[in-house]
Amino acid sequence: MADSPSRVTLVVLIVITLAAAGGLAGFAYYHSRPGPAPAVLTPQYGGNATVNYIGYFGSGPDSGRVFDTSIYSVAINNASYPKALSFQYRGSEANYTPLGVYVGVSTPSGGYTIGNTTFVSVVTGFWEGIIGVAGNTTTTVVIPPDLGYGPQNTSCFRTMPLTYTVPVISTMTAAVFSTAYPGVTPLTGVMFKDPNYGWNASVLAANSSFVTVENLPYTGYVGSPAGWPVLVTSISSTSNGTGAITLNNEIAPSEAGHLLGKDFNHTGPCQASSKGQFIVTAVDPTTGTFTEDFNPEVQGQVLIFVITVINIYPPPPTAS
Repeated sequence: MADSPSRVTLVVLIVITLAAAGGLAGFAYYHSRPGPAPAVLTPQYGGNATVNYIGYFGSGPDSGRVFDTSIYSVAINNASYPKALSFQYRGSEANYTPLGVYVGVSTPSGGYTIGNTTFVSVVTGFWEGIIGVAGNTTTTVVIPPDLGYGPQNTSCFRTMPLTYTVPVISTMTAAVFSTAYPGVTPLTGVMFKDPNYGWNASVLAANSSFVTVENLPYTGYVGSPAGWPVLVTSISSTSNGTGAITLNNEIAPSEAGHLLGKDFNHTGPCQASSKGQFIVTAVDPTTGTFTEDFNPEVQGQVLIFVITVINIYPPPPTAS
């Protein structure tokens, strides 16, 4: 017997419903399948990143000490983060901000700005060390000298005597006097403090061309022209009447590597890189000498950086 029209219609509706249900189930399954994890953005060559960092010495007399940081709380905490000789405090918290780093050999024109951040070149070991590090992740990078600031320059060392003399009386041009004694009026009889040694001095004679100065320390006087005690051991007269003041640098061999000095006479080597500072690297009482190193302290040393990557700026797309 033939099926009635109503029965045929019912069968067709069931088939359509099942097909539709199967399609919806397949659609739901496709869209709920676990997809590939999104790529993690990391610093890459040619890009840029902002980072916070703490720089430690990994070698030398200041090994384990902080020589630089972008973090204010580290800068002011000398108990937990003892500082190296060359550490320079930047002042208020506003001066401590994340560093903008160009990830590569050198930035175009030596540096550039994105938004309010200037990105600069850093030593090779630093930018190589942050490649592939995800944002808000901290990594420790150990940098040997060849990937840092290079080897020490041997021409930046100078050997000086522990004991030396300066004249009691000296005559100089008016220009030299103004440089040596800034703010002092070169008039006969004027008394003033020597700006380096701190002892009394006076103008014996002065004219438009020359000025004669007499130094007036006493035996046993202690000054500190370079940053450590210098003792006046004797004062003597010479045949020409100028006299000589004998001084001794009061530094011990155990202090080598731990004294930062100021080149108050501005006669040392490598002034451009040292900014007139040096480190006493050796003291030899047998030869009566000590050694001044005008290399920047970071030069020739293993450096350890603890770096936290903050913001990441991918390299610009390459032209096809």
